[in-house]
Amino acid sequence: MNVTAPRTKQCTVPSRSACAVLILVFVAACSGAPAQMRGKPQHHVDGGGFRNPPGNPTAQASVSELAAFFWRRLRQDRPVVPAGHVVPHADALAAFTASAGKDTLTWLGHASFLIRVTGKTILTDPFLGEVAGPSGFGPSRYTPPGLALADLPPIDIVLVSHNHYDHLDAATVEALPGKDRVQVIVPLGLGDFFRVRGYAHVHERDWYESVAVDDLEIEVLPAIHFSRRGLFDRNQTLWSSFAIRGGGLKLFHSGDTAYGPVFREIGRRAGPFDIALVAIGAYAPRSIMQAAHVTPEEALGLAEDIGARRAIGMHWGTIELTDEPPFEPPRRFRAAAQARGWVAGRARVMRIGETLCLTDSEFDECEQPRRTRSE
Repeated sequence: MNVTAPRTKQCTVPSRSACAVLILVFVAACSGAPAQMRGKPQHHVDGGGFRNPPGNPTAQASVSELAAFFWRRLRQDRPVVPAGHVVPHADALAAFTASAGKDTLTWLGHASFLIRVTGKTILTDPFLGEVAGPSGFGPSRYTPPGLALADLPPIDIVLVSHNHYDHLDAATVEALPGKDRVQVIVPLGLGDFFRVRGYAHVHERDWYESVAVDDLEIEVLPAIHFSRRGLFDRNQTLWSSFAIRGGGLKLFHSGDTAYGPVFREIGRRAGPFDIALVAIGAYAPRSIMQAAHVTPEEALGLAEDIGARRAIGMHWGTIELTDEPPFEPPRRFRAAAQARGWVAGRARVMRIGETLCLTDSEFDECEQPRRTRSE
């Protein structure tokens, strides 16, 4: 059985003028070749701000292609969600609760995960809201978060890859309790977003810089993307991927990224990894998206480049950002893994709300709590 969401438009931006603004924003984000700041690494640019590593792909779309793309986004209906894509809330909460004390991975949707390792709980790219955009304007989610905000355990560490609304939701950040003790780790320039919201322990890091939190090490790593939350802040904050090391595990979170030679560099300098959480959605049309998002096939190449033993696809099945059918990414991901000769289970996708146990650098479904007859 399939579940059909209400047939309202996915994008809540109501007007053609808003579409024109989005086009201008995207064109600006894809343009320019700023000079390197003297005495700083290659990705720091003169006058402040950042740029991508060498060898990154660029967008090839014309203004008319951009206009047609954004017009399609404004007119897009919500998709039909296949049965089983989302774990029922009660089951998701029960499985998560039953796995307390274990090293686990829970997909909340899109790029948001709860990662429990060495007794710490990490929240990545916090987006549990309804709309990915400013003041209620933007793409709206068509699946609920795997766990509600009220269900979350105390969070020890928040990791944010970049400042786009589908990865950094102000309402989620503001609602999280424990701001006096949560450790926030972000790329350069993003710290004030958290400081003004009351967070006391905020660590900004450049690529290949680390933060130690007790027995955990978090390393900020390169990605190929861009940053923007408004009309005039293009690339003023850095974007990144992450390495998470602790308890004998090495995990990689790709954030949002295109594909390029920097991932072989990451493999040499920071790899290998036991598990890579890799973006597999929001890739069409390629004339626009090749500069910002990998395809499912490229995601597997990325995982191989960094030396990942296993890969989990993310950044799909939550909000519809681009042209590909919303449930195409996992099919292509699995097919590409088979074509590359990956053994069964090396590449997998999760259900929203699913919790996996991380055991001996592998991942398995956690044992489900037994139901009583009265249930």
